[in-house]
Amino acid sequence: GLHTSLCDWISNFLTDRPQSVRVGNCASSTLTLSTGAPQGCVLSPLLYSLYTYDCTATSSSNTIVKFADDTVVVGLISDNDERAYLEEIKHLENWCQENNLLLNVSKTKELIVDCSKKQERHYQPVRISGTTVERVDSFRYLGVHISQDLSWSRHTSSLAKKARQRLYHLRRLRDFRLPSKVLRNFYTCTIESILTGNITVWFGNSTKQDRQALQRVVRSAERITHSELPDLQTTYYKRCQTKVRKIVKDPTHPNNRLFSLLRSGRRFRSLKAKTERLKRSFFPQAIRALNQGN
Repeated sequence: GLHTSLCDWISNFLTDRPQSVRVGNCASSTLTLSTGAPQGCVLSPLLYSLYTYDCTATSSSNTIVKFADDTVVVGLISDNDERAYLEEIKHLENWCQENNLLLNVSKTKELIVDCSKKQERHYQPVRISGTTVERVDSFRYLGVHISQDLSWSRHTSSLAKKARQRLYHLRRLRDFRLPSKVLRNFYTCTIESILTGNITVWFGNSTKQDRQALQRVVRSAERITHSELPDLQTTYYKRCQTKVRKIVKDPTHPNNRLFSLLRSGRRFRSLKAKTERLKRSFFPQAIRALNQGN
């Protein structure tokens, strides 16, 4: 059928593939390869999706987030019952063994987020291949520092430090008397991209002090470039609007059901939030931004 034909085509494409490296007018000798895919090949994400297709959560209380070699197991533990979560990790370990993948336990970390105000709970340690997984209070995942108390000070301070370092290069370009347009482009590509990376995740629940620290970097860049630059609050709302419009238009998105129109058909129904943390998180803020945009 179609599945067999696709697999045969991929296999033929990757078998006995000649490859060489060219630098300018110089080329290396050709080497024949029958494993792997060329860097940047459009087949790579397809092969990854096919290979990990059956790597799925076995319990409704768990979610497996697959991103190349940064796979994450997210488990919701209710009533101190950790069995489904621990069994999920064991299931993932078995899946890796069956598919010839090796888990690096030294790089595997466990982060527990417990927002309850009750007494501190004691959770069983996670073990993989007989080795206990290190438990941390903060972890950097896909460029975002996630803390166990869901505060974003560590993340924003990291962004501010990295962005301030880039200001040095912006000043050097100014000293060479480059046009203001070039300076703004440099700022957008190398500094603003840092300050606004994954901004829809963390900005809503960041503190006033953390936002001011980041905005000071923007003001410094404005003095250097002698031009007005977008403030982070405005950028945040625009990013929320862009992201939420994509979700609303995609009925297959798992969170599409959160967006329902009021009877007027002009505004979306606000989400009820019992805590300030939820109120300032992405979905309630995105609905607010979407309604303002309408």
